[in-house]
Amino acid sequence: MLTESLLAYAHFVAILTLVVFITSEAALCRPEWINAAVVRRLARVDIIYMVAAIAVLATGFARTYWGVKGFGWYWHQPLLHIKVTLFVIVGLISIAPTRAFIRWRKALDANGALPPEAEVRKVRKLIMVQAHLVMLIPLAAVLLARGVWAR
Repeated sequence: MLTESLLAYAHFVAILTLVVFITSEAALCRPEWINAAVVRRLARVDIIYMVAAIAVLATGFARTYWGVKGFGWYWHQPLLHIKVTLFVIVGLISIAPTRAFIRWRKALDANGALPPEAEVRKVRKLIMVQAHLVMLIPLAAVLLARGVWAR
């Protein structure tokens, strides 16, 4: 029971960290706020967001492997597959903002150029899509935890 509790705690901390940093990206990535410091901060925040996403994935897999219900139970549940699919979709969407932040930082370092307003708006829209999709994952999680649609 202690192992299950510690795995759940680690997973929750990773999830909360991911939410904090996707929220930070959404707050910072606004055309009216873009300056050199924000471009650099976005690149750093995105790295932390990526580390948090990896931690969410790792702790989630650890829960399925070492958790009370076990690997066999979890991986036969449709809701787990929905959670993982949503997570993968969020991860795929996050590639474009990550590439943009790297490109913006390189342009800033090379010639002091800030990104165009239209590009900032486009990247912010992708971040907002990620943030909204991330909010669906806990719904699948609570349904799964309560045995809804369980096999």
